[in-house]
Amino acid sequence: MIVQWWSSVAGRARAQADGETVAPSRTDFFSTSDIVSVHVRLKPTTRGIITGDDLAAMAPRSLFVNTSRAGLVAQGALEAEVARNSIFAAIDVFDTEPLTDTNHPLLMAPNVLPTPHIGYVTEDEFDLQFSDIFDQINAFADGIPIHMINPEVWTRT
Repeated sequence: MIVQWWSSVAGRARAQADGETVAPSRTDFFSTSDIVSVHVRLKPTTRGIITGDDLAAMAPRSLFVNTSRAGLVAQGALEAEVARNSIFAAIDVFDTEPLTDTNHPLLMAPNVLPTPHIGYVTEDEFDLQFSDIFDQINAFADGIPIHMINPEVWTRT
């Protein structure tokens, strides 16, 4: 698999410095990628960063994967592109979560694989997370909380 990157100016510079392949332009990135996988934090500066034009530039039958945040894609852009039946999508993030509208276009489209915001989870990850959560609950119950961000506020009564 040939992997290519697209990111902010600083992100592209880091990728190039690490010897990674960076697409010559944003349009080239979307139009030449068989799979686009989104790995971006949602911040005010990244909201709607992926536009309808970006998705429309993707080659027919390519795959758009978003397990980051739905707000990274301009509102309605993915639904519109999916409705054209041009691309496939694998998503586990939605504008409204939990998504309870069983007629939502992203749940009904045959070219979309939706999951309920757990697409990243493995059994090992669940075991690790829940083990840590139980350790924290038990430590708190014993009066010796662990992993506190602000321990200065803890006073045992």
